[in-house]
Amino acid sequence: MNYWPLAGIAIVVLGFALRFNPLLVVVSAALATGVLAGLDLVAVIEALGKAFNDNRYISVTWIILPVIGLLERYGLQQRARGMIEGMRGATMGRLLVAYLAFRQLASALGMKDIGGHAQAVRPLVAPMAEAAAVKTHGDLPDHARDEVKAMAAATDNVGLFFGEDIFFAIASILLIQGVFESAGYPLTPLQLSLWAIPTALCAFAIHAWRVLAFDRRLGRGRR
Repeated sequence: MNYWPLAGIAIVVLGFALRFNPLLVVVSAALATGVLAGLDLVAVIEALGKAFNDNRYISVTWIILPVIGLLERYGLQQRARGMIEGMRGATMGRLLVAYLAFRQLASALGMKDIGGHAQAVRPLVAPMAEAAAVKTHGDLPDHARDEVKAMAAATDNVGLFFGEDIFFAIASILLIQGVFESAGYPLTPLQLSLWAIPTALCAFAIHAWRVLAFDRRLGRGRR
């Protein structure tokens, strides 16, 4: 067995440890792995170019980031805070539970890119949750504000992670199907998706309880 192609792993580890340019490190590791595996250099470069061309739609994500930055510059977070401050009965707990339900349902329908940390949590959900917490419990210390932001990010994670498996045409479901099939258990993606529903409901109930308990704990800490 030829172990030389594994040198690409060493290049990645060493390059990141020395804080070289990540793109340069990854491309160098890929070229080294291909050449050491006995492939022609031109063939390796062609494979890299084909992979980039096949997945070029991923670059569209970077177009969204300047738009979000421009919206934040012109007061998106302030508008979000102001909207929450003007809503009667709005609390941090209720807001995050509502977002959890939205995120999980949207992911279950295959719309997993509607939310996200960069697109929704940082510019909208976290500022709204922080404003709701301040409105309910009064001014908060910096560490409590950081905890509110962290809970907003965790809510997005839980909603996406346990919601997307309900959608049968997702990569994770296909991976699970492949593992079961290789072990002699032929299952359809729809069967796996249906069995993901109880887990998603339990995740929703547990995290909703955590959010509401955290909201109550913030209130007790201000007394």
